[in-house]
Amino acid sequence: MERVEIINGFKQYIKNKEKIEILENINVKFEEGKVYAIIGNSGSGKTTLLNIIGTLDTLSSGKLLIDKEEVINLKEKEKAHLRMKKIGFVFQEFYLNPNMTVEENIMQPMYINEEYDNEQINKRKEELIETIGLTNRKKHYPKELSGGEQQRVAIARALANKPDIILADEPTGNLDKNNEIKVFEMLKELSKKGKCVIIVSHSNLVKQYADVVLKLEEGNLVVDEN
Repeated sequence: MERVEIINGFKQYIKNKEKIEILENINVKFEEGKVYAIIGNSGSGKTTLLNIIGTLDTLSSGKLLIDKEEVINLKEKEKAHLRMKKIGFVFQEFYLNPNMTVEENIMQPMYINEEYDNEQINKRKEELIETIGLTNRKKHYPKELSGGEQQRVAIARALANKPDIILADEPTGNLDKNNEIKVFEMLKELSKKGKCVIIVSHSNLVKQYADVVLKLEEGNLVVDEN
């Protein structure tokens, strides 16, 4: 099943009265159960593309469909609701609240989800902590964790509301090789459970875990055959 589709997508910026094309005629589909890697040089527009898919940014022209629904013209409140329900974000910076424990950080997104009551929040939190293998550290604060552990907490937080789409922007950029492998393995496992996982990365290692590798070059998105 297609989770995300961009049709004739263009993104432009105006800088010093000059029009700069970031994305040009992007046509791409992202399906559930697969890992997609988006690669390209710094400044090529990878993060912009990911933010557009996540409805944090908008196309200058073209269509963005999430679960076959056109979302470009949704109001900001509607986009926020869509993000809460369907999209989980993982970033290079972990963005954990330093004043909250592991379990509190993971629970945070569920408090704004009207479908969860306190009992369900606690049950889901325990499931996620077990999934990331940090049961014995759930009362710890971020500063007491390694970088790899913090990123695993960030992934668990992204999964809190059971999104179908996981968007990961340089999720291993601050990690050593061993933790990089663990994070990519975790994201791969999520795809096997039916999630649509889209990863922006500079790491060549991502290709080993991706079902599809896409290269963004001069505004165009093409399948990377290397």
